[in-house]
Amino acid sequence: MNKTLSNASTAIGSLLLLLGCVQSDEERIPLKGEKLQTELRFTEHLIMDGYGYPFGIAAADLDGDGDLDLTSADGTGQHKLYWFQNDGSGSFKRHLIQEKDPGRLERHRIGDIDGDGDPDVAIVKNKLGDLLWFENSGTPGDGKLWPRHIITQGKLPGAYDVELVDLDGDGDLDAAGSGWRLGNQFSWFENDGTPTEGEWTKRPIEIDVGETRTIRAGDFDADGDADLLGTSRTANQVIWYQNPGNPASGEWVKHVIEATHAPIHGEPADIDGDGDLDVVMALGAWGSMHQGNQVKPDRENNRPEFTESYNHHIVWYENDGIHKNGWTRHLISDHLNEAFEAVVGDLDGDGDTDVVASGFSRPGRVLWYENSGDPSGPWTEHMVKDDWKNANQVLLADLDGDSDLDIAACAERGSLEFRWWRNEGPAPETLTSLLTGSRSTPLGSQGSN
Repeated sequence: MNKTLSNASTAIGSLLLLLGCVQSDEERIPLKGEKLQTELRFTEHLIMDGYGYPFGIAAADLDGDGDLDLTSADGTGQHKLYWFQNDGSGSFKRHLIQEKDPGRLERHRIGDIDGDGDPDVAIVKNKLGDLLWFENSGTPGDGKLWPRHIITQGKLPGAYDVELVDLDGDGDLDAAGSGWRLGNQFSWFENDGTPTEGEWTKRPIEIDVGETRTIRAGDFDADGDADLLGTSRTANQVIWYQNPGNPASGEWVKHVIEATHAPIHGEPADIDGDGDLDVVMALGAWGSMHQGNQVKPDRENNRPEFTESYNHHIVWYENDGIHKNGWTRHLISDHLNEAFEAVVGDLDGDGDTDVVASGFSRPGRVLWYENSGDPSGPWTEHMVKDDWKNANQVLLADLDGDSDLDIAACAERGSLEFRWWRNEGPAPETLTSLLTGSRSTPLGSQGSN
């Protein structure tokens, strides 16, 4: 019996050696469908709970002490905008920027609006159609509320998302905004260099486009000025708007990256490392116009028909170059329920861009997707937080000063929390199978409309 077992063991060992499975992770070549993977460990930390409606977070060094602080909006009940002072190690002390400001303070961006060298906060006020900005005095921890200024009052109905960027090249930050389903528009607001002196001039980009969500800036055509990325959830479009160079008087040219199902939130990033800006996007939350596995075409506006359902997807769009006038869609995941937001950063420190995404509900999740080094190939899915109802905005930032990226996110009704996850670095290396497949589809030119 022992001799039989020994012979069997020898045979099995020889087979494993032939397949390369007995080599160390450092020596062996992965089998087809597998990769050598360094798992990351995350520890979870609660920043705040007990919100009325948390939606809108950001990170920046607000107090000038060299570490990244956090901001968070509470849009109902408490009507407050908080900032959380980082002690340098990822412990946070809460301060108020604003309180008793009803109308749903939500998504916001941080930048030096008044040019005084410290970061200010621009924020939407959803129900009233306002854009506001709050002025950092330079001593934000002094216990005083920040001075409140109006960018526009009531002129961006359904104000939903905001971006701070110098669109007209005059050296100061302008604001661009989306209007959700109450406003159905993208517009930008010109900072003339006197941002505290009354409302800013509104410049429409596109009016009457269904339920606008994302608004983010990036130079997609590499001509030196800032273009804009947008999503229209009910018109089923991922869009970039080409800056005419004289945006106060010129017409923004609309380019449809893809006519797809219910795009929500994403951002520009150079995902394939070729020097131009690509786009990562979450698709499918609260989808409409869906008939089985087919997106209903809008032939009147020349919006293409797609025969595959894009519910619950995280995708990235490869910028094939402005002169080729096309984009290629690559699948990252096809099973993140109610995919809400996707952001980009190198989580594992291997030199390529990974993706972190939130799934709103059923059950509500935060995950990260590992780039294998070839972003057109399969991505590996890792759970960060499961069963976290109504997870919405997510961001990446080095919150503990250890030079790797951590994760922060908030979750609204059903959770009402703001949390962060410390990136503890790699766990022992393990060999895993890739959890997600990959499909790449050339989209070519879909024109402008």
